[in-house]
Amino acid sequence: MQVTVNGDAAELADGATVADLVADLLAERESGHDRVAVARNGDVVPRSSWAQTPLAPGDAVEVLAPTAGG
Repeated sequence: MQVTVNGDAAELADGATVADLVADLLAERESGHDRVAVARNGDVVPRSSWAQTPLAPGDAVEVLAPTAGG
């Protein structure tokens, strides 16, 4: 299925959840930083709900990691 992740088109398996997406993204990162926040279609998805939150074609997902500095 086609979704948008941080403004970029992404192809995910049918039935993918927020947890699946985050796991895929973290596997691609060199830093391995696992502290992220997720919003789906503008609504924050609590970490405790990631595994139970399915993604649907056309969803817009933002995955944000904290950064140091000020």
